Amino acid sequence: MNQWHLKQAALHVLGGNILAYPTEAVYGLGCDPYNAEAVLHLLQLKQRPVHKGLILVAANYDQLEPFIKPLNRTLKQKILANRPSPITWLLPAHPEVPRYLTGRHSSIAVRISSHTTIQTLCLKINQALVSTSANISSRPPARSALTVRAIFGQKIDYILPGKLNCSGKPSEIRDALNDQIIRPG
Repeated sequence: MNQWHLKQAALHVLGGNILAYPTEAVYGLGCDPYNAEAVLHLLQLKQRPVHKGLILVAANYDQLEPFIKPLNRTLKQKILANRPSPITWLLPAHPEVPRYLTGRHSSIAVRISSHTTIQTLCLKINQALVSTSANISSRPPARSALTVRAIFGQKIDYILPGKLNCSGKPSEIRDALNDQIIRPG
């Protein structure tokens, strides 16, 4: 992992820019979840409606805490028992989390990433990161930096090079309250 590239990626995220980066299965697009302008720009690039909500990825549970309601011990243990993993959990959103992250939902989708690059980047910026597949909505996601560039041209501020974890499938999305699988992995 090239530290120079990670530093550049961190500067772009914290500067309000859009980043493309490798994830467990596909290239993702991300930005600072606290920056409404950046998130709305990302949604516009993807042509994704705000009401759908977004996923946040993090290096650890602490980075997710500002976005979720406090969890009871059992629920927290369930989430932590599967870390890091390709499971994206739907958890009750903290009341102050903006709708541009949750969409029309009362929950927020979060994942403690198993990807070393994402973990390192989130530690470098000391927070969670918006994570959505690098594609135009309803089209196939990019699986390489070259494909990201082909889809978005110069509209992406920085592409962090790296390898996918090659699971080939997007993360499973599961409701933590009832264990319902929303999207199989």
